Amino acid sequence: MGRAVVQITLIGLLFALASTLPNKDDWDIYSFHINSTVTSRYATTVITSRVANRMNESKEIEFHVRLPKNAFISKFRMFIDGQVYDGVVKAKEQAQQQYTEAVSRGESAGLVSSVGRTLEEFKTSVTVAAHKKVTFELTYEELMKRTHGKYELQIHARPMQPVRDFKVDVYIHEEAGISFIDVKGGLSTYPLAYAITKTHADKQAWVYFYPTVYQQKMCDSCGDQGMNGDLVIVYDVNRDNGLGHIKKSDGYFVHHFAPSDLPRIPKNVVFVIDQSGSMHGRKIEQTRIALIHILNDLAEDDHFGLITFDDRISYWKRELVQANSKNLESAKNFARNIEERGSTDIHEAVLQGARMLNAHNREGSASILILLTDGDPTSGVTNLEKIQSNVRQAIAGKFPLYCLGFGFDVNFNFLEKMSLQNNGVARRIYEDSDADLQLKGFYEEVATPLLTDVTMIYLGGTNLTQTNFSHYYNGSEIVVAGEITDNNIETFTPQVVAISSNRRIIFSNPSETVESTGTVSDDHIQRVWAYLTVKQLLDKELQLSGPEKEKVKKEAMELSLKYSFVTPLTSMVVTKPPGENTDVFHKPKEGETSQRWQPPGGQPNFAHLAPACGYSGQWVHSVADFDPVIRSYDYIKSYDVGTAVFLEPSDALIEVTTGYLEPTDDLIEVTDAPLLYRFLLNSTGNQTVPLCFDISGAIILKLFHHPSRDLSVNGELDSIANGGFSKIFIHLKTHQHVEVDTESQRVIVRDGQTVTYQAAGQDPSTVGSVTVTVYNTEIHIAAEDILLVISQHEKNGQRLLWPVLRQQPSTNNTEGLLAVKPAVYEVVQQVPVTKLKIKNQEIDVTSDSAIDYSTDPPVTKNCWLMSADSALQRPLADFFMAQL
Repeated sequence: MGRAVVQITLIGLLFALASTLPNKDDWDIYSFHINSTVTSRYATTVITSRVANRMNESKEIEFHVRLPKNAFISKFRMFIDGQVYDGVVKAKEQAQQQYTEAVSRGESAGLVSSVGRTLEEFKTSVTVAAHKKVTFELTYEELMKRTHGKYELQIHARPMQPVRDFKVDVYIHEEAGISFIDVKGGLSTYPLAYAITKTHADKQAWVYFYPTVYQQKMCDSCGDQGMNGDLVIVYDVNRDNGLGHIKKSDGYFVHHFAPSDLPRIPKNVVFVIDQSGSMHGRKIEQTRIALIHILNDLAEDDHFGLITFDDRISYWKRELVQANSKNLESAKNFARNIEERGSTDIHEAVLQGARMLNAHNREGSASILILLTDGDPTSGVTNLEKIQSNVRQAIAGKFPLYCLGFGFDVNFNFLEKMSLQNNGVARRIYEDSDADLQLKGFYEEVATPLLTDVTMIYLGGTNLTQTNFSHYYNGSEIVVAGEITDNNIETFTPQVVAISSNRRIIFSNPSETVESTGTVSDDHIQRVWAYLTVKQLLDKELQLSGPEKEKVKKEAMELSLKYSFVTPLTSMVVTKPPGENTDVFHKPKEGETSQRWQPPGGQPNFAHLAPACGYSGQWVHSVADFDPVIRSYDYIKSYDVGTAVFLEPSDALIEVTTGYLEPTDDLIEVTDAPLLYRFLLNSTGNQTVPLCFDISGAIILKLFHHPSRDLSVNGELDSIANGGFSKIFIHLKTHQHVEVDTESQRVIVRDGQTVTYQAAGQDPSTVGSVTVTVYNTEIHIAAEDILLVISQHEKNGQRLLWPVLRQQPSTNNTEGLLAVKPAVYEVVQQVPVTKLKIKNQEIDVTSDSAIDYSTDPPVTKNCWLMSADSALQRPLADFFMAQL
């Protein structure tokens, strides 16, 4: 089946679909090598792809690889016609400036990609002349993390076509000696297993993976596009159960500490489980399964507690109890009956978990608090900073808090910060078929405490990474790096002090010589120190605010620049041959989706479908003129006479008409695209032109929250509404709410177990202090001094909802989009760029229009278009909700 392929190029506010992107049949990837060297648990991996353009014309050739999320890219280069084009790591602001300059020259630029649980993407392309070749070379580095008693080096192979010269070479050198090595992953199965050679000799190991073209087509995760899967090298090192392994080089040292010959410490663990309504279905089922497995693994000298929560707190037992067979069976019955129900009171639930552990101060034991949630706090205390502050006071450093975020609706930054503030970590649990195994796998990492209150001491050491750890678990490892003062090994004395069961224990060996890494490059240990320091500074920066935060951020950025690490604070600028795009590569944060730069104001005003692509193009003007407004796409996925063109997401927002298109290629499956929604924000004073801003994607917004009325209003934007809200929920007190849904076309009033269906012409319904009246085109929600009106409109054959606060409350403690105060601004400049001043801040705007759905019929108004953050004078993300 054929495929029409287009590239989108930015020229001011004009997007033209003008030239073809690469057809992979036109390239020949004649060589693809992955070379990974692991020394002292630090891996440096180099991916080299050599590609030839076999055609009689220039072609755009793509380099697309996936690398581990914990890795930092440290080098990228291209070799074309004897010239070398290097990527340069810069501060994010500088890289953005270079990026913007490239955009102003008509070049597209910028890439952020995050995929799956353990991988993120690097993708770039370059035009190669007829019968010429290009070599891509990418280097990334990572410190191996030990979990479950082993290290795992993950290599993803996705060359996009079978390759004649495909090689993976892995070399491991560990001075402590390698205890075992194995190869796993989808690329280790038949028939690719025959392409693997594994050699192990004391301190060294080699893994070679040289699959033939035939093997690259025949494996489970192979096909005409070649391989697409993982090769995972698993190994561990010999251990002496003493002070551990210490390496030094060129004035730096790294210490790996992982004793195993220690008695396990009995633990006190409280599981705090979210059972709010958003946990329904597979989430709650997998949580029950995982919890029962975990309970089976508790030892008899462990003590435990179970708390479930929505807007109420439920206890299996009010206090911790021993994990004997009787209690475990009772707890498993409790777990089997966990059902989803109300909203989410994270604050009270975590505080109650902390209370239970604080009340059970058992000498010679280790306490652990584990929170599992899939959403934001929506009841009780909902201010995130206040929750974090109160939790920190309650725990007071006495035990770690581990936060497991289920799915992508959860506010992961909130959980991550709260965990780090309390000596724990946050982990995302992906909504896959093995989510229960993910939960169980995390628990197993912390299931066997061996030491508590671990302090790493280095006399004669300076610039140390983290040296204090609340717990050390069996199968894990503590890694500390630093500088040796004056590079004087004679005065350098390492020592570890910790609590084992109920006694203090010291790990020290004055006669032991710190080993020198004579077989590796001089800067190897220094780079381990830099990598670990940057990682920990980024964690620290997340926890701080004000001048302290900026100081730590500056230090992390300076180290990232010095060692050429692409981190969340830096970007790699890849300048290509003249006339080529300049790419700016960022490191995505956890959960961040693929995105590209967008012009100020959210989207361009014009788009054109160029005849060069094989279509009769026409100009598209404003949001009011045409639908749908979709994201620009790399590949045309589907088209037909009289329908819109759907393309694969890429550069910036673009408007494409539903007007007549002349198809010249085969049809391909339709792919849905996120819509764009435009909001009006009225102004005050003499300014008659309102502000407007755009929001894209299927998201849930906080529309209104009145704490003293126990009233919350949330709305969902999605493709069904085609320009407005598809669902609006009004939450009252516990188990009281009103649902308005375009899909079911009805108004539902719930009061506990009582459900009333409202329609136009019926008598009003009352629930709590709220009265609901349904008219033909409006729904009125009245609550004392508040009147919320939900207008109902039709657009393109679909119903949409639009809320309006017709009567404002008398108090000022409300929040949400509907509670935002009217904007006050002045026009301070009109040429060459229009600027408005809002609260002493000058903002670039464009003159545009928006549909005002608060009237019946809707009217089109002129407006000043700007970013949502500028219009609202606060981050748009503050209004995002995880659930209705």
